Amino acid sequence: MGRILFDTATSIDGCIADDENSLAWLFAVENGHSPDDALLPADATVLVEGSTTYEWVLAESDILAHPERWGQFHGDRPTFVFTTRELPKPEGADIRFVQGPVASVLPTIRAAAGAGDVWVVGGGDLAGQFLDAGALDEIAISVAPVFLTGGAPLFPRRIGSERLRLRSAEAVGQFARLVYEVRAATE
Repeated sequence: MGRILFDTATSIDGCIADDENSLAWLFAVENGHSPDDALLPADATVLVEGSTTYEWVLAESDILAHPERWGQFHGDRPTFVFTTRELPKPEGADIRFVQGPVASVLPTIRAAAGAGDVWVVGGGDLAGQFLDAGALDEIAISVAPVFLTGGAPLFPRRIGSERLRLRSAEAVGQFARLVYEVRAATE
């Protein structure tokens, strides 16, 4: 069984999207459109997204009109999208719409991942739900040299330092890459 990773980019002030749910600020950073391979989880066999992230990706790359663009980021990996609404699906993409608590969908996600990792792409609240379910193993953050005036918070949960153990910190191009192991909550 692989790990469950929340791997994302953030502004210096802790936003993963601006106040219009856009990532344009991220792609404006040098190499933001084509990140270094060291910034992407190599062993992820399944991706998980919230509906806001999913809809932004569809719109930003006009994927419904050009379904071949889906694979440029997602590849042929299954992608689970948490939503309570009916959403469009690009032709040929392996997208599995799910709803309900993360804990109830987790066995299905893990089964699809096999021995590979599960990459929680976004958003921060969805990653927090994985933490709440005791299923988040790692938080990897690529900090972009950008300050935003507001937007979606990186992780809208309080996590004390006793739960996080720094595994690495390095410069990758213009990004500061921080990787933390998430420890189980003690009672």
